[in-house]
Amino acid sequence: MAGFAESDPGAPPPASTYRPGYEIAAERILEYIADQELRPGARLPTEASLAEIVGMSRTIVREAVKILSALGRLSVQRGRGIYVARPPESPWGTDLSGFLPADPDKVGEIFEFRRFVELSTTELASRRATPAQVRAIQEAAARTLELADGDLEAFNDADSAFHRTIGEASGNTFMLGCLASVQRLQRQISVIALASTAGGSITAAAEQHVAIAGAITGGNTVLAVELMAEHVDITARQFKGALINRLFSAEKPTEI
Repeated sequence: MAGFAESDPGAPPPASTYRPGYEIAAERILEYIADQELRPGARLPTEASLAEIVGMSRTIVREAVKILSALGRLSVQRGRGIYVARPPESPWGTDLSGFLPADPDKVGEIFEFRRFVELSTTELASRRATPAQVRAIQEAAARTLELADGDLEAFNDADSAFHRTIGEASGNTFMLGCLASVQRLQRQISVIALASTAGGSITAAAEQHVAIAGAITGGNTVLAVELMAEHVDITARQFKGALINRLFSAEKPTEI
């Protein structure tokens, strides 16, 4: 899924556990929102005040605000201020507006739910996919393999598209909606907690995609589900391992 490379369990951990200042500032801003119980639409303090609250420079806070705005967590309104963004419609409504992407427990919960959703969509897709949808899944898997040696962001986009094509082939609108919501939250984890780090061999991840696509193409439901379960479980271990490494690193963020 987009935002973090999925790979084999034997892949080495990221070489650096350094955490950029903007990443820590973004995490602290979200913690402040949760602590103050600010709901969607609530106005936040100014950038200068936020800098004092999170104990970091105004320059870093400004970058963190930009990132949180791009991720849909904050809304910056020129001349008016910074607000807690209203989340897009999803099966969860506003219940997860206080989601903390750097909380290992919450990350575990997200992947627990992702596993349920992905295995369900994979099973349904292997039974229901039309010939056109099967081709789309095959092409999406092949695209991730083509991009495995290229730009990580491009690979992540293709990775997300691969999982989405399976969701679409499931023929279940609600499952597809849940998958889209999981992808948005996982993207927040990747950017805020992990600085969009690759956690291992993305070539291995792409090869897993191709294998899953092959099982779906052949209508082998049991194999398709087994392969997807392994794929998601590997990703979950990598996310949680990398997150813990970064959160408990002795490295200090560099102020700008």
